[in-house]
Amino acid sequence: MTESKTEASTGELLGQLSSQTSRLIRDELRLAQKEMQESARHAGVGAGLAGAAGVFAVLGLATLVAASVAALALVLPVWAAAVIVAVALFAVAGVAALIGKKQVAQVPPPAAVSVDSVKTDIAELKGARHGSTA
Repeated sequence: MTESKTEASTGELLGQLSSQTSRLIRDELRLAQKEMQESARHAGVGAGLAGAAGVFAVLGLATLVAASVAALALVLPVWAAAVIVAVALFAVAGVAALIGKKQVAQVPPPAAVSVDSVKTDIAELKGARHGSTA
């Protein structure tokens, strides 16, 4: 009476489980890598389009400035219209610079509490290393 081995042994089943698990993990990692590459590609395209939008916005603003000069040139000489628009733009730039300077002055020192905490930790570690208690 010879038994035919139709069922795999426990060792064989564990071997199959191990190889299938390894293959599943590799496949999942490949899928995750492809998804990350696709996300990065979309992010790059989005950043490029945002940059292009910024360039077109600057060009639009320059066109509005030129239109302002042209409109003033209807009642003033062109040079006077250009000077008036330039002075107005410099005034806006000056106000923005003053507001920006005020905001920068209000920035607290970087992570002062964290720096003090790290210094305290280092002092305690040095004290513990030398056998003293502080």
